[in-house]
Amino acid sequence: MAANRPFLSGIPELLVLRLLQDQEMYGYEIVAGIAAATGQAVSPKEGVIYPLLHSLEKDGLLRAQPRQAEGRTRIYYTLTSRGVRRLFELTDHWTRLHGAVSRVLRDGA
Repeated sequence: MAANRPFLSGIPELLVLRLLQDQEMYGYEIVAGIAAATGQAVSPKEGVIYPLLHSLEKDGLLRAQPRQAEGRTRIYYTLTSRGVRRLFELTDHWTRLHGAVSRVLRDGA
């Protein structure tokens, strides 16, 4: 069965925002962090994460700050207060969805 893209489309955003709630991170660190935190169940490609980061920044959910690290410039991302609110909205949504799916799996139709 093919993945339902609209159904699953909020997952990368939720994971990125959740990781950034704990600490600022740069793009590749976010990609690796998602894979590690999900036990490799979700392994987003950089081609998914970088456009998402730019979009979240444009929407005012993230703040990007260039920094020198290990001889190169990296863009570190942090949540804004608007990003924190969005994280709480998405968390609430996915918690309700998880509960609903769990009920169906446990109890049937």
